[in-house]
Amino acid sequence: MNGQTIILRGTSQRDFAKQLIDRAPADAVVNIQAARRTIDQNARMWAMLSDVSRSKPEGRSATPEVWKALFMHACGHAVQFEIGLNGQPFPTGFRSSAMTKAQMSDLIETIYEYGARFDVRWSDPTIQQERAA
Repeated sequence: MNGQTIILRGTSQRDFAKQLIDRAPADAVVNIQAARRTIDQNARMWAMLSDVSRSKPEGRSATPEVWKALFMHACGHAVQFEIGLNGQPFPTGFRSSAMTKAQMSDLIETIYEYGARFDVRWSDPTIQQERAA
């Protein structure tokens, strides 16, 4: 039996997964995990991080990558900062690609809330429209 990936969207997918488990050989491995963040969520996150970076809230000048690490840390994700060869700190050891959809939603919400407190101008007009709805 080759590996199988099933997205559990409804009853038929769950029934199929149960059948595969019933037919699985001894010592087979089953891994059930939440869906990873979407491409759209990733694109929105980077647009928002760029907006925050351009706005320099609280007088903080940082790259979108550094802002990402700061927001991930604020959401409780493990982030480490190292001192670069130029003596400046930079983030390491963090990846949003491994985040679930729910974790990415929390991160985006954290970025939005921070940006709203410091009058960040969002380049994506749908952000304000979604907030108004």
